Amino acid sequence: MTDLTATPDLTPTPGQTVGPFYGYALPYDHDNELVPPGSARAVQLTGAVYDGAGERVPDAILEIWQPDENGDVPRATGSLRRNGFTFTGFGRAAVDPEGEFSFSTVNPGPTEAGKAPFISVVIFARGLLNRLFTRIYLPEDTEALAADPFLSSLDEADRRRLIATRGADASLHFDIRLQGEEETPFLRFPGHED
Repeated sequence: MTDLTATPDLTPTPGQTVGPFYGYALPYDHDNELVPPGSARAVQLTGAVYDGAGERVPDAILEIWQPDENGDVPRATGSLRRNGFTFTGFGRAAVDPEGEFSFSTVNPGPTEAGKAPFISVVIFARGLLNRLFTRIYLPEDTEALAADPFLSSLDEADRRRLIATRGADASLHFDIRLQGEEETPFLRFPGHED
């Protein structure tokens, strides 16, 4: 007879993947609208998520965090409830079946004088053991981009892959590549282990 009360030596197992089973609790009304689309300050941020083979990922989810136009980091509560007036700096968007995402947001301002403004992005997708972190920089202020300490620490190709393109309608476009030759540079923060 087997003793079910004895505790054998246990071997740690790797973390679980982060998707694609997150669709039940994460979406909420207007989750990708940091400001109402079509409002005077609204800017559309669009893009697609690609895997290492260059195929679009149909089941990723992205979160963005950013300052407002003046570079102020919002401290208002209620990020999960949109009222159309309060900018909380947080948004979440699931990609569509073609791997495309869209946010209605504002152009972030620099949080410090001389620093390039950016949007922080977190990516959750199938096959990832942990979320990935990256940034989206605005393309206009080339002087601030050249002087930015983080961007300056990267080689030219990696810098280029963190800068969005601006459309004729003032929209921003930024594709995320999870692996491969054109892989998006991802960040590692202290305390965030693989």
